[in-house]
Amino acid sequence: MTGIEPILDKVRSIANGVIAEESKEVDLNYKWPEESLKAIQGAGLGGLVVSKDLGGHGLGLYSIIKVCELIGEKCASASMCLGMHYVASAVIQAKATSYHKDKFLRPIAKGEHLTTLALSEPGSGAHFYYPQTSLTSLSDEFYKVNGEKTFVTNGGYADSYVLSTLAVDPEAPPNEFSCFVLEASADNLQWGKDWRGLGMRGNSSRSLQLKDVVVPAKNLLGEKGDQLWYMFNVVAPYFLIAMSGTYLGIAQAALNEAVNHITKRSYSHSGTGLADVPVLQHRLGQLWSKLERTKQLVYHAAHEGDKGEFRSISYIMSAKAEVAHCAVDLANEAMTLLGGMAYRDNSRIEILLRDARAAHIMAPTTDILYTWLGRAVLGLPFLGD
Repeated sequence: MTGIEPILDKVRSIANGVIAEESKEVDLNYKWPEESLKAIQGAGLGGLVVSKDLGGHGLGLYSIIKVCELIGEKCASASMCLGMHYVASAVIQAKATSYHKDKFLRPIAKGEHLTTLALSEPGSGAHFYYPQTSLTSLSDEFYKVNGEKTFVTNGGYADSYVLSTLAVDPEAPPNEFSCFVLEASADNLQWGKDWRGLGMRGNSSRSLQLKDVVVPAKNLLGEKGDQLWYMFNVVAPYFLIAMSGTYLGIAQAALNEAVNHITKRSYSHSGTGLADVPVLQHRLGQLWSKLERTKQLVYHAAHEGDKGEFRSISYIMSAKAEVAHCAVDLANEAMTLLGGMAYRDNSRIEILLRDARAAHIMAPTTDILYTWLGRAVLGLPFLGD
């Protein structure tokens, strides 16, 4: 753990500087956090999960938690955008060929390439792991892609997109899917409208139409039909951990707002400080306890995942589900503790509450995660018939 402290010092400095400064404009104007991400990449932190032999830091899930937590405390959108970059980087690296290493991973480590995921599709709802986008063979060297992706974070800004598709072979089983890297420079990419959401307003979470898009066959990740392996061995743990870190940051920011308000305010008629009111002390104690126990679950899940423990995916699923409740509850309770001043338009607490609420509906949703966990407890596979 001590090995990541210099990295976290860099992140903390950037978070307190560029990221905090850009955060209000990100929310107010639905601005993609360009300066924030450039600062992270410029500090050599874009390759956090890229192996050291390729110029990266070679770190894992715990490092993602800590980085996203620090950034999420200042700007949840910036944390999510960076988190998706880390997830896609891990997917590319998992079974990387020499071509993938030179084409994508080395530039990522240098801070010259931003990547992301493009998995969700219209009609699939929270079942993002069942793509309908088609991948057909044109020759030994090229594929053709047709379909539509939705909620693509960093949409229109990333240099590459990790896509999921149906299997290349039309005779393949119905549950066989593939993954490949789509370069932003490809022809026939049609982006949908700019993102206008209740929260997470800087994500540039856009739809993408793919009409006869030609991609090199060497951009295929792993073997044909490897998509479900990627989903549960790489995408799920890295994505859930990145989002858990982001929402821990939101929860911490909400607690900070409440503590700051109660510490500084007093009743004008009596001079009594809010910090002296027992019921407020009690409620802050409850909030601190909820955040702390959630942090420990998330950290434990990340450590187990980094050790490669078999049960770590259950811990990681539980962590994301619990942190969703934690972030929403703390932001909501902080608004109550701050009173009417927190209910003003575009207050800090309002932004935190809007951003936190996305935790429950971002696939895999909280309900799906608990269902998967219940199936695991019963000794059943995560995915039913």
